[in-house]
Amino acid sequence: MDGSEIHEATLTLLWLAKTDAEYQCLAPDTFQFDVIDHISGNPIDEKRHVIRESARIARGSVLPLSKARAEDYDGVILPGGFGAAKNLSDFALKARDCQVHGALKRFLLAMHNQGKPIGAICIAPVVIAKVFEGVVTLKLTIGTDANTADNIEAMGHQHTDCAADDIVVDEANRVLSTPAYMLGKTIKDVEAGIAKLVKRIVAMA
Repeated sequence: MDGSEIHEATLTLLWLAKTDAEYQCLAPDTFQFDVIDHISGNPIDEKRHVIRESARIARGSVLPLSKARAEDYDGVILPGGFGAAKNLSDFALKARDCQVHGALKRFLLAMHNQGKPIGAICIAPVVIAKVFEGVVTLKLTIGTDANTADNIEAMGHQHTDCAADDIVVDEANRVLSTPAYMLGKTIKDVEAGIAKLVKRIVAMA
């Protein structure tokens, strides 16, 4: 509700490890938009730093997005969670009129220009959609949520309905997406889709 979705991030790391891929976690060097009490679901009066919170998941190995160079990577995967819609962008507040974190936008555009595959999980495809609005038309999925799908299409892209255990692949633009917790109810539901996405990204890279 205030950062990366833990299961989605962890399953991504697990499947990267299972494919013997080397990886580096990246995060914005900024404060979170808000902090949520995950028991009550309510905001609390606290400030937390995105990169420090990301280090909990990455077990310390995380670099600032501002230092990421596309030439150092073969692909990139964005996990979902409200962090994608609050910290990587302000989609949670502004929907299709949102802005994407500057360092992330530059990195994703450079990755695309170098032909590197890009993966997006759960709500993260809206970030991809905004970055590439007016650049290319992408085929994306966030599952079956009509409102979010409408926002993706309003940005000039094609939304495809997809089950939680599957992926949508835009072969021409080398962009992959899976619904995860936009649609799945349990960690078992989202694991299959994330596994497919990670394995395909690694194969493409």
